[in-house]
This record gives sequence, structure tokens and C-alpha cells, in this order.
Amino acid sequence: MSDTVHSLLHRAGVASNVDGNFPLDKNVIAHFPEGTKVLSADRYGSSAWTITARITTELANGTPKKYFLKCATEDAGRAMMEGEYFAMTELYHTIPAAIPKPIAHGRFEMESPATYFFLCDFVEMSNQVPDPDQLCARLIELHRNSISPTGKFGFHVRTCNGRTPQATEWDSSWTSFFTKFMEHVMVEDFKTNGLWPELEKVGKRIISHVIPRLIGALERDGRTVKPCLIHADLWEGNTGTSYETGDIILFDAGSYYAHNEMEIGDWRCPYNKVNSKVYTKTYLRHYGMSEPTEDWDDRNRLYSVYYDIIYSVNHMLQGVSVRQM
Repeated sequence: MSDTVHSLLHRAGVASNVDGNFPLDKNVIAHFPEGTKVLSADRYGSSAWTITARITTELANGTPKKYFLKCATEDAGRAMMEGEYFAMTELYHTIPAAIPKPIAHGRFEMESPATYFFLCDFVEMSNQVPDPDQLCARLIELHRNSISPTGKFGFHVRTCNGRTPQATEWDSSWTSFFTKFMEHVMVEDFKTNGLWPELEKVGKRIISHVIPRLIGALERDGRTVKPCLIHADLWEGNTGTSYETGDIILFDAGSYYAHNEMEIGDWRCPYNKVNSKVYTKTYLRHYGMSEPTEDWDDRNRLYSVYYDIIYSVNHMLQGVSVRQM
């Protein structure tokens, strides 16, 4: 988290009668239903590049209502909050039981530092590792039922994985989309962590030979790929289990429309607890592999490379160890 994000905690909130240790901004309060009484605003949870809070309110009819607020600063913060709002909204349209209802995104009234926010319903949840059957059932519902509004791969805004914007411009071909997707994240890695000639050489080979062979095969010989909405950053830290309903809850999405197998490429990465093979096997048992099935393991490994590279971009020095794996 940057110093500018921390500075938010040292300013006075606009409502002096609100309890808690988080300074609430007027532009956030404006998104509550008319007649809402704000009771408290407290820091809640942890996030690598943002500050988060729980807001407790009472609606005009006396019903208690809680909200979750995430804030980030500067241009990077605007991209993260806008991308998350639209990603979570798109997910909510397809699997509402698994997504805290998005309310709004916007900018704080204060001028400096420029601060942006994402507001959604608050869901009380455990942070236990998700049940494989529950998680995969919800994902399969998402992948099967989602429909790209353009019939293409991509998204209408650039979403972020962590703090890094992704190249989500629309493309009718998954092979073409994924090629540009990989090129973009490789450029970001070199900008962040410096040029590594051996990695650059391998990267060029992936673009020129590996993607056309492995991903291109999905769209040859009469085969097609359905653009499925994916969460796109689905590790155990972005899931929870609702105490009220027992449902799997998904958050911190960087969604776009993709080949469904892209979703579970992240599960191959060894730094995730969902790396356990039970998750991938459960998903494949119910959804199956795309043709050609004999390429599945190599495709999965290739998709996981994207997540490894963007992890390196997001975490810099810590990510360099992943970069070298």
C-alpha cells in the first residue's frame, strides 16, 4: 500500500457523529438510500494496495444495513476501483448468490490525494479454504450461463489483476485475444522487474509458436471457443463462505470474457492453496475439457504462466522468485 492510501486515515470524516476509525467521505454517503442513518465506519480486513472499511447504517424504516468500502488513490486506484465495480457487477448479473451486491464506484470529494472507491453490500464470511464441490458448482454455473454482450472475448473496461490493468480490449478470436493478453503482461513485467534476456527469448517463442499451436488448435478444424465470463483472480484469498447462507462468496474480481479453462490456470500456481488437484479434477469432472483434449495439460500450463507473470508484476521483489520458477 502506498503512503497516499495511508494518509486517508489521518483526515477528518465529513460526519462527526459517526463512530469508528475510518473517515467517511460525503460522496460515499451520497450512494446510501435516502433517509439512511450512518452509525459507524471502521477499518475492516486487509488488502495489499487498498484500505477497506465496514460501514454500519440504519435504513429509513429502521432496518440495519452494512456496506463494504474499498479505497485506493491516484490513477492506479481509479483503474482498480472502476474495474472491480464493473467486474463484480457483471458477475452479480449471472451468479448473484455468490457476489456481494455492487452499489457504486466513484471519487472522494476531497481533492488531494485523488481517492477512488468501490462500495458493495457487506457479507459476513469465513476465510476458510473453499469447499471444492461448492466452488466448482458455482464456477460452472457462471461459465455455462454467462453470455458475452458482444459475442467476443474481452471486457468493456480494463479490469485489474491485483494492481495491474489487463489488456481486455474486445476480440472475436480467443487466439488473437490471448496473444495480445500475454504480450501486454510480458511488457509490464519487464517494465517493473527489468529486462531478463532469457525470459524475453522464451516469451517471444511463446507468442510466435506456442500460442498458435496450443490455443490456435481450439479454433481450427471446425472447433470454436465460447466467450465465458470468468472471475480471473480466483485463489482462496478471494473467496469466503457466508455465515448466513453457507454459500461460496467471490470477490476482488478482474473479470473478462475468456475461454473457461483460463479460470483454472491460476490453480496450477504453487503459491495458491487451491493448487490442490482436487479443485481442478472436480471442475473437469463436471465441465470437461475442451477439444483437443490431448492438449489440455499443456494449455493449462500455458494459462498458468500468465498468472505467474502478473504475480511477478504485482509483487515485484517477492514476485521475482515466481518469475524464476
